[in-house]
Amino acid sequence: MTHNIAILGASGYTGAELVRLIATHPNMRITAMGANSKAGQAMADVFPHLRHLDLPVLQKIEEIDFSGVDLCFCALPHATSQEVIRDLPKSLKIVDLSADFRLRDPAEYKRWYGNDHAALDCQAEAVYGLTEFYRDEIRAARLVAGTGCNAATGQYALRPLIAEGVIDLDDIILDLKCAVSGAGRSLKENLLHAELSEGYHAYSVGGVHRHLGEFDQEFSAIAGRPVQVQFTPHLIPANRGILATVYVKGDAARIHDVLARAYASEPFLQVLPFGQHPSTRHIRGSNFCHIGVVADRREGRAIVIAALDNLTKGSSGQALQNANLMLGENETTGLMLAPCFP
Repeated sequence: MTHNIAILGASGYTGAELVRLIATHPNMRITAMGANSKAGQAMADVFPHLRHLDLPVLQKIEEIDFSGVDLCFCALPHATSQEVIRDLPKSLKIVDLSADFRLRDPAEYKRWYGNDHAALDCQAEAVYGLTEFYRDEIRAARLVAGTGCNAATGQYALRPLIAEGVIDLDDIILDLKCAVSGAGRSLKENLLHAELSEGYHAYSVGGVHRHLGEFDQEFSAIAGRPVQVQFTPHLIPANRGILATVYVKGDAARIHDVLARAYASEPFLQVLPFGQHPSTRHIRGSNFCHIGVVADRREGRAIVIAALDNLTKGSSGQALQNANLMLGENETTGLMLAPCFP
């Protein structure tokens, strides 16, 4: 069976990544693409690397006919996405890549994003889209909220450890480096080559980064009590990739064993041999996440490092993984691409 797919926000990085991945999917066909600022243009003019594909012309979202669409990916900015999704047909399956439906509590959404939620009914039905931990809920969902790319990386490193009680929950330090594509495609002065290259810097320092809302929500639910990690993200002069270095208190060998057992059957989560650590160059352009554990020189402390591609496993690849489940497809279809190297 071929599933008809719409992509809203197709002129952004995650929209283009969805097109790249779906192009290899045997049972999906892109029948509509929305991009208001580029409406009327061919995708080949916006992203020449996709010139070889036969794709529909970009349209304004309000002009799209959703009557024959089975599933819609929304790769729109937060606050915009909720207003668009609110008005889409209720029969339509939706995977949202924005932040609009990740937080279950409307008060928490307002706290982290600064405005009241405009689609509370949709927010109430949304399923959190971290595939490996919400598979059953995702299969039955109409609306799935993709995780933040930073939040996904940190959770892959920490969720099993919190669940098994093998680390000190009051002593978790998460140091994260993210490539510039994580900031989107909009023109911003601080993302110009001359402003960004030959250096990197911390941002949202001191507990104000919005993905902390996801960490608080998910880690506290696992532990059954409040858990707050110390988190500092950094912007690095690279196009793709996230590297999370997590400092925890616990036995390193046991931590490695817990992660290896938790992810032994996961197709995209690969735990490296004890003492080895991952690099973003080894997951670039793929839906894989590599995780390593190293013992600190101080007894009773460990370093957990996770690497993934922010545009693929951190966003569009995860979205396609969820869409496969929602449409009854094999979860890995269209996603077993090998990383690009060098």
